This record gives sequence, C-alpha cells and structure tokens, in this order.
Amino acid sequence: MRSILIALTLAAPAAPSADVIRPSADPVKLVDANRPLSATYTYQGERRTLDDFLTRTKTNGFLVLRGQKIVHERYTDANRNTRFQSWSMAKSFTSAALGIALREGHIRSLDEPVTKYLPELRKSGYNNVSIRHLLWMSSGTDWDEREDVPRMQIAANQGQSLTRMAARQQPDWTPGSQFEYNSMNSYVLARVITEATGTPYHRYVEKKIWQPAGMAGAAQISSDGKGESLGYCCFQATDRDYARFGLLYLRQGKAHGKQVVPASWVKSSTSPSEVNPKYGLHWWLGGERDFMAAGFGGQYIYVSPEHDVVIVKSTTSTGAHDQEEVLAAFRAVAAKVS
Repeated sequence: MRSILIALTLAAPAAPSADVIRPSADPVKLVDANRPLSATYTYQGERRTLDDFLTRTKTNGFLVLRGQKIVHERYTDANRNTRFQSWSMAKSFTSAALGIALREGHIRSLDEPVTKYLPELRKSGYNNVSIRHLLWMSSGTDWDEREDVPRMQIAANQGQSLTRMAARQQPDWTPGSQFEYNSMNSYVLARVITEATGTPYHRYVEKKIWQPAGMAGAAQISSDGKGESLGYCCFQATDRDYARFGLLYLRQGKAHGKQVVPASWVKSSTSPSEVNPKYGLHWWLGGERDFMAAGFGGQYIYVSPEHDVVIVKSTTSTGAHDQEEVLAAFRAVAAKVS
C-alpha cells in the first residue's frame, strides 16, 4: 500500500486528462432528513464506535441513505459539492456499462474474447481471454497490483497509451482458474465498451448511466494520453451522486421507475463468481446479500438490500482501513437507521 501511495504522489503533478460528463435534466430527488447518528459495532472482540472509525480512517465525506432519505450526512474539510476521487469504485460503473452494452446487443456474450473488439491485444496475455474472466478478475495475465498500478497511473499521467501497456502483458496462468485483482482488466473492459458500442466510454456512461440514473451534478472521468477513459479508476463526483449510483443498484437497476441497468445484471454482478465468493462482477460482496464498490484508501459505496440502505464513505487522503471492519461498521449503521 505504501508503494502505491508514494508512486501516485509522485505522479500527481501531471494528472491525467479528464472528460466531463453532464448531469441529468431530471435528478433523482434525495430528501434531506439529516439527524445525528451514533452507532457501535464489535470487531476483533473489541467494541468500537462509528465516530472513532470515521476519524481513524480519515473520512472526509460520509452519507447514509434510507431509501431516498438522507438520514445522515457529514463532511470534514469538504462539503456536499466536493467531488471526491473514486479510485476503484469506478470499476463498478464499468461493470454497469458493460451490462448495458450486453443488453443492447453491442456485445453478444460474456464468453466472447476481448480480442474480438481489441485485436491489438492478440499478441499479449489477453489473447482469447473472455470478457467474463476480466469481470471476475481472472484474466491470467502476469500482474502485481501493488507494483503495476503505480506504473499504470504514472503512464496515464505522462500522456502514454495504456492500450500499448496492455499489449505488453504476458500470460501467467489459466484464465478462469483463480482470482487476482488486476486494474488493467478493468481498463481493457472500458476499451471493449468503446469499441463494441462505437461510443467513447465516458460518453456511454453519461448517456446510459449518469443521466438516466438521475445524477444531479457533473462529474469527471480521467483518461490516458490517447483520450481513452481509464475505467479502473478516477471518477470525480459528489457523495450524493455516488449514493444515487448505490440507490440504482438497491432498486435492482431502476431509476424514475425505468430500467437503467438490467435487473439480471444487477443480480449477476452482486452474486459470487466462480473464482471468489467475496467478489462478483466488479463488486465486492459482504456475504449477507450486501455488497460494495470499493476504492483505494477507503472510498466506498455500500448497499444493504436488507435494510434499504446505501452508505457512501469518501476520503481525500488514504486512511488505514480493513475491509472486514468497514463491513462491520456499515452493517451497524444500516441496522441503526432502518
């Protein structure tokens, strides 16, 4: 984790370019019903408090939705208009866009090889690897997330093409045989969406997710030196709009009563894959029907269908956090407000 932080810090002065996606003309209304919230939970045999958890993990934004009511919202050195960096929460948006492209017939099957859409990867470890295997994080390419993501981000910051970097990835093990978290997989999926639909990834997200799901604010999506959206990270949006994305999945893909993401895709995405019981199709699973989009340093969109609750947690730094403790804290909050 420290190596990633150092590398991303070094890369910061030359940030990647970004595309603006425009808000909905008909935002999903969130009712302000903010009230004080205290909660306790047990983790590793120790009784802990929500306030301590948020302080210890350097949380800058924290929002709790019960249905469409904002029952708790707080900010530190930020406000409701702050656009927070998503980091890998973006992967769940990429999954949603892929599901829509599949429904629309731009992609015929998840078992198609990614090289059908990206022939430039045929000499790489991605040759004949299926779209499904990338969604599972089971591509089989030689990858070390801790060491390779910083190189990837620096390359994007310096204006290089990440597709060329993907074309240099080597095969390492049989695709679909195990789980290995790999951000390059998500970048390749974003490129598949662009090539399959004939629409740039950021514009497809705008037209098919951001606006139909009723997002109230504009957002930014970072891209590499060739203008290709990163897909694995780097949305910049408000906590309220991240909450609306969680609400979209809480409502089985519907917003304003209309199906935005196929309900079948929401179910598949939030069910265990064949290679990891805690991971679906670019969503982390809690094991109690709850699930999360999760990003580096402590960014979360948590969804609890049991309690009809969405929780968003954002940081502008990289506070220490343990995902199992995060689940314990979020579950206590969800039960408290339901």
